[in-house]
Amino acid sequence: MSLRGGDPAEIGGYPLEARLGSGGMGTVFLARTSSGRPVAIKLIHQHFAGDDEFRIRFRQEVAAARRVSGAFTAAVVDAAPEAEQPWMATAYIEGHTLAQHIATKGPLNGAELRRLAIGLAEALRDIHRVGVVHRDLKPSNVVLSPEGPRVIDFGISRAADQQTLTMTGRVIGTPPFMSPEQLQAPRGVGPRSDVFSLGTLLVYAATGHGPFDADSPYMTAYQVVHDEPSLDAVPGALRAVVESCLEKEPEGRPSADELLVLLRDLPADLGETEADEAGTGRTRDMITQHHFATRDTPAPAAPAGPGTGSTGTLIGRRLRRRWRPVLAAAVTVAAIGGGVAAIEGGGDKGSGGGGKGNSVAAPGGVLPAGFAPWRKAVPGGQADIPDELRCIARDDALFCGGGGVVAARIRASDGSRVWTAKSPGVPVQGMHLVGATDDTVLGYRFAAQDAPQDPPSEVVAVDANTGRELWSVPSGAQSQAVTGRTQDALVVGSAVVTVDASNSRFEARDAHSGKIAWTTPFPAGSQCAPVPVGPQLFAMCATNAEVDASAVRHSTLYAVDRASGTLGGPVEVNGPAVPMGVADGRLVLLHEHMEGTALAGYDGVARFDPASRKVTYSRLARPYEGTPGMADGTVYVSGQTGLVTALDPATGRNEWSRQTGVEGASGPVAGSGALYFSSATGRVVALAPHDGKPLWTTDPQSEGLTGEQGASPRVTVAGRAVIVAAAKNTLFAFDTQKPPKSR
Repeated sequence: MSLRGGDPAEIGGYPLEARLGSGGMGTVFLARTSSGRPVAIKLIHQHFAGDDEFRIRFRQEVAAARRVSGAFTAAVVDAAPEAEQPWMATAYIEGHTLAQHIATKGPLNGAELRRLAIGLAEALRDIHRVGVVHRDLKPSNVVLSPEGPRVIDFGISRAADQQTLTMTGRVIGTPPFMSPEQLQAPRGVGPRSDVFSLGTLLVYAATGHGPFDADSPYMTAYQVVHDEPSLDAVPGALRAVVESCLEKEPEGRPSADELLVLLRDLPADLGETEADEAGTGRTRDMITQHHFATRDTPAPAAPAGPGTGSTGTLIGRRLRRRWRPVLAAAVTVAAIGGGVAAIEGGGDKGSGGGGKGNSVAAPGGVLPAGFAPWRKAVPGGQADIPDELRCIARDDALFCGGGGVVAARIRASDGSRVWTAKSPGVPVQGMHLVGATDDTVLGYRFAAQDAPQDPPSEVVAVDANTGRELWSVPSGAQSQAVTGRTQDALVVGSAVVTVDASNSRFEARDAHSGKIAWTTPFPAGSQCAPVPVGPQLFAMCATNAEVDASAVRHSTLYAVDRASGTLGGPVEVNGPAVPMGVADGRLVLLHEHMEGTALAGYDGVARFDPASRKVTYSRLARPYEGTPGMADGTVYVSGQTGLVTALDPATGRNEWSRQTGVEGASGPVAGSGALYFSSATGRVVALAPHDGKPLWTTDPQSEGLTGEQGASPRVTVAGRAVIVAAAKNTLFAFDTQKPPKSR
């Protein structure tokens, strides 16, 4: 839609290109940043600008939108809530809204409907986890982007720690998609109001109309509060889940996390409209319904009271009554087929729900002696910090650190701990285990808040066999600013190279004894971090001025003699660039694409040849956003919504892209004929290296946020076993040829 007469030419320095739409509170324009990145700018109508109550509401909208910017929403780019005419700029999400799609193409069905349902449940989960209630989930606030649905417009949302603001004489919300409590007592609206709205939204997506539609908004509101929903046209498998969302009382509805489990359990095609047809000839559907029928069954001696519901007990009772005939059919099928058909049931790629999703990776390696799948938590010095570990495998041992743990030795066969050395302070995000030699494990220790006399951070050496502390040394912490990686210490052979506490020199020590081998000052006016290039060691440095300004644009590489610490000649690298790994003996760096001081993806590849001391550059076809990694000479970028892209480091060419169901993943780790990517929730996807074909996907194993970008790989391969780190210091392990079945 082109601009109209009277529309501004720019807002906040962003040139406007078109109108995207207009509503009761403001107009949304398409604009561009100085680098050409598209943004959507919401400009509040002038007649609201002088309304103090409205300004409070808009400030809340900006705060809520900033709080939930992540994989399933539009990230806030800029905002001016105090401007004469307030505005907010968010990332432009390309795609039609759900309302536009239904109007032009009709209702969704099958795998497309299932993906929408799961994507919206994931969005609500992330929104609720940061303490925000959206309160206006409706078709026009859902954008169907190529990477999955995105939830937009937090105009009437609120944080859990804020009072709900009501505007006198106005209905805040959209009646066909509002919950009963939102219509009756808006101040008491909580997260499960959004779950009710999601239920109405899924009915609309599946049928083209809402479950409480009437001739007038007043009758619609009445039916929301008092009448049963109209669900005849909703596919049977989905209907059971939707009914639980549309319970009149909030405590009778599932939470977003519980809803996500139910939706992921649905068959890919969602079945027929009638419930009695839903199970015909489809074993996977039977098993799904059997899961519904037995979910959270209360013990006979202790029936649940009327207040129960947040954990699914009331839902379980309703679903047991609803699916009792199907339960008998499911048991019969299981008896005839031995349950094998359930493993081979349908599913879509991205969700891990079946199809190829349960085939195994190519054979490779052997399992640790006596191995059986296991799941453990490794408590650290800060039990209430929801952090993660990182592990390395050596023979039958795992050495892990991070999240309040300096280091721990764990048996790969069963997850039992041999010893643990804890860190008393609050862990620093991204700083995990340093590394290990044959006899020594090295990790980071952070000072407790009540011990200001201790070094803020230290590198600690621990005996690999006994867990006894051998030595420690204060450590600097500038590598993130210089290289984009939190790698302030590095194991090189039998030595460890650290940055001193004043961030002025490298120090090399024997890893076990702590005896200093050499020290080397940084080049004048520079901060440096150690970077491995195969067996060689390099220093990557930036000027103090750029480091202090958090705006490193020009880096310099120096070869470091491993015996003496002597620095070689400087090699300039156009930046900002992040070292990724080695391909064909060359150091590969990804060029960062910046929007002001914010990282907005990666748009180029640099390759440094240590022999010729030359750097070559290749541009990428477009900026790729997400978490980068490298394995077997290929660069990968994992997008926040599960899109994985493989890039050739020599040419920058896109080798393949594959949409997965693992949002916010880090990786890759190569092993057993597969590439492994995993999120903070512990959800893992295995991809074929040559084309990215999904081999299998697991379900989440822990409650973790998925918004972190740049995380180091969470998967460790020990022969045929995979060990996965997840939030809350959770570790779990399984056989790559027998991955956990996705429900």
